[in-house]
Amino acid sequence: MKTYTYSEARQRLATLLDQARREGRVQIRRQDGSTFVLQPVVSARSPLDVPGVRSRLRRGELVALVREERERSGERILKALSNKRLQLSRARPAVKKARRRRTRPRS
Repeated sequence: MKTYTYSEARQRLATLLDQARREGRVQIRRQDGSTFVLQPVVSARSPLDVPGVRSRLRRGELVALVREERERSGERILKALSNKRLQLSRARPAVKKARRRRTRPRS
């Protein structure tokens, strides 16, 4: 991380901002020795904030497609889980627990 003096930072502010965007941080040191960090603010965007897609589908058709895909993915998940359970049951031998007889304490 590059450190600039206060005077350099004042003269090249636009350059420092570009460098901070590229590298993440830039330090600025004052004459009294105190140091400051200039860094861009990362905007918290939603993962659902995506550009729209133009299509000629009607609302009902789109809803039907989404439902169909959800059913298919649900079926894939259930199949994967059942395969995993089957593999686990084959890997572990069945162990029967011996029944212990309850005995009454002797008086």
